[in-house]
Amino acid sequence: MHRSAMRLLASAAVIPVMFVAGCSSDSGDKADDSASPSKNSSSAAPAPAKYTKLPKPCDAVAEKTIEDLVPEADDKSGSAGKSSDINARGTCTWHGLDGFQFRWLDVSLQRFESDPTLGSADKRAGEYFAKQVEEAKGTKDAKKVETGTPSGLGDQAASVRYDITKDGDGYKNQTVVARTENVVVTVNYNGAGYEDAKAPKSSDLLKDAEKAAGEMVKAVAAANK
Repeated sequence: MHRSAMRLLASAAVIPVMFVAGCSSDSGDKADDSASPSKNSSSAAPAPAKYTKLPKPCDAVAEKTIEDLVPEADDKSGSAGKSSDINARGTCTWHGLDGFQFRWLDVSLQRFESDPTLGSADKRAGEYFAKQVEEAKGTKDAKKVETGTPSGLGDQAASVRYDITKDGDGYKNQTVVARTENVVVTVNYNGAGYEDAKAPKSSDLLKDAEKAAGEMVKAVAAANK
């Protein structure tokens, strides 16, 4: 039982690799700019991003929710991933074994800035949102893949759930991705019943994952007040 849990720690978590391109600067000559106003108007910079900060990823989900989703978590405060810019990206992970019931929760946040070359912050976030959903749908060895569109989660939301087997143990995985303005939140949540324990219901896990995503969306707004 313990060996199965340890194997999952090395192979089951899917933490998105996130890259944010730096903003490019305007190198045009001022005299030329003033001499051609029509050119300036056609290449106006996109609107600035609404959200400029991110909440701490391990605080983006309520403590009570963590207790419900990951009973007997090894560390209730979570394990934060390293980030070169905490206001651009962040991750946090929890895992726990309650009897023969294993649960793993991984959350991530990614914030985008407007860029004259790459587009508005909202547009860039929308592109990343779509990429996260497609990556979840294309998970290697995933079976019984189902998708959904949860309501009430920011400006865009999607869910992907599937079954997957790791080292002989079957896991039910739920991924919920939501975009709120220029920030994308992703929740990966899976569970398994070890030995002869009953496997968790996907519908219950999905409901819990959507709850965590909703709390993260609210946490983004609260961090920017």
